[in-house]
Amino acid sequence: MPEIKERPILFSAPMVPAILEGRRTVTRCTVKPQPEVREVDIIGPMLTFKNKRGGHWLYPNAKAQIIADCAYGQPGDRLWVRESLGYDCEYGHYFAAGGKHGETVYLCSLFDDEDAQTGPSYDGLLPERSVPSIRLHRRYSRILLETTDVRVERLQVISRSDIRAEGLEYPPELASDDVSPNYRDWYPMAFRALWESTGGDWDANPWVWVVEFRRVQP
Repeated sequence: MPEIKERPILFSAPMVPAILEGRRTVTRCTVKPQPEVREVDIIGPMLTFKNKRGGHWLYPNAKAQIIADCAYGQPGDRLWVRESLGYDCEYGHYFAAGGKHGETVYLCSLFDDEDAQTGPSYDGLLPERSVPSIRLHRRYSRILLETTDVRVERLQVISRSDIRAEGLEYPPELASDDVSPNYRDWYPMAFRALWESTGGDWDANPWVWVVEFRRVQP
């Protein structure tokens, strides 16, 4: 049986409730290094990408190799979510915003030994202040995901159904039928804004890994 690997993954605060509520089941991340189109003698322009030995793979092998090098692993691997934590000075508890229906989830509820959940007895891993997501230790992650599929595609080929699977919900104050111009336009604009909010470049239309997942118990 192949070894199950675990990797950390960051999600923005608004996306954590989407995962907990089952609305987000996929994420996209930029392929690095980006594939490129190169002129190949006799064959002509072909998609290629740099491999680990400094050479280039040629299409159709390129896509298979890009998927094999996915930063978030392969189907069956696990992803533990890093999210930011706040610190309740009065009670000495860490908490994660973004529980079901926006409720506050106290980290102490995730462990049995309450003495090890408060104050300075956090093994030195958590200070008595808020913790940014990038600093979260594996022990304190409350969301574990299993990768179910990995593919590679251009960012801008994303469809409305794909965007919904990314956890975005259509505002109820707008018309909700498929023929409404507001409905057609809102999803691509909202996903573009989400992508660019994390430092991505929508206009570059990069190749991205598309990672589908399901939530499992930590």
